[in-house]
Amino acid sequence: MGRYAAKRIGFALITVLVAITLNFVLFRALPGDAVSALRCKACTAAFRAAQRHDLGLDRPLVTQYGLYLKGIASGDLGSSLRTEAPVRGAIWEAIKNTVPMVTLGTVFSIVFGIIAGVISAWRRGTFVDKITQQTALAFYSMPTQWLALLIVLFVAGAVGLPTSGLADPSIDILGDASTWSILVDRFQHMVLPSLTLGLVLYGDYSLIVRSAMLETLGEDYVLTARAKGLSSWRIVWRHGLRNALLPIVTLVALSLGFVIGGTYTIEFIFSYPGIGYATVEAIDQRDYPILQGIFLLVTFSVIGFNLIADLLYPKLDPRVVSS
Repeated sequence: MGRYAAKRIGFALITVLVAITLNFVLFRALPGDAVSALRCKACTAAFRAAQRHDLGLDRPLVTQYGLYLKGIASGDLGSSLRTEAPVRGAIWEAIKNTVPMVTLGTVFSIVFGIIAGVISAWRRGTFVDKITQQTALAFYSMPTQWLALLIVLFVAGAVGLPTSGLADPSIDILGDASTWSILVDRFQHMVLPSLTLGLVLYGDYSLIVRSAMLETLGEDYVLTARAKGLSSWRIVWRHGLRNALLPIVTLVALSLGFVIGGTYTIEFIFSYPGIGYATVEAIDQRDYPILQGIFLLVTFSVIGFNLIADLLYPKLDPRVVSS
């Protein structure tokens, strides 16, 4: 187990280093640089040269790479070209908005997707199985932005939920709103984006769980459990689902890895000021330091959650270590 864990952690560290290097190279490979992307007609050549010097863009690439690694090690991701605010602070504000919304949608998809997948596999070939599969395939195949627009047009008005923003701008205008009313308002603004994300991921979870459960329920030990007279409930949930957890854990790790990254199309359509919306704005404004910081953070998140999944595998199936 110790060798397995050390191996996985080593692979993760190598992946992080490769991702950091690619993140550096990517923005240097683009035509121009962060200063030439500034939308400033009145900026003189001297001003642009001074900006390049401040950003270290006039130095050799090897020196820039060293300064880049030093900044990451110290937590300094640079400053925004548009606001000149630290990138770390700007990203943190967006993350605080994104994480609750994406977590709510992800938890919804995990819970209902696993339940639907297990029931579909258990009742294979029945009407329940067909309806579950068709519903999962429908949500899985829907473009996220199209589903979000459908919810805005046909669901929001029916249920009376807001379709944009993070909070009602007038809720605490006099400073007399209670904490509970503020939380309820934030939750209401979060519901529709979370629902959109949850429905898309629900289809993914339902189909993966069904496939893993069908494979597990056909094993010999399941047939032995049936012959011993164990109840269907115990066979499905204790023996079947437990041994089908490997692909499910992988899918959960991938989903949680993008909790910080948010969902670009959903946040943009609902004007939800999270990390995905900040990414779209940074692309539009050519704010390269913000984009570089966001890409780096999302990369760390995905690698970190996949490492956690790798370390959980031996607990679910000890044969993973021997292989």
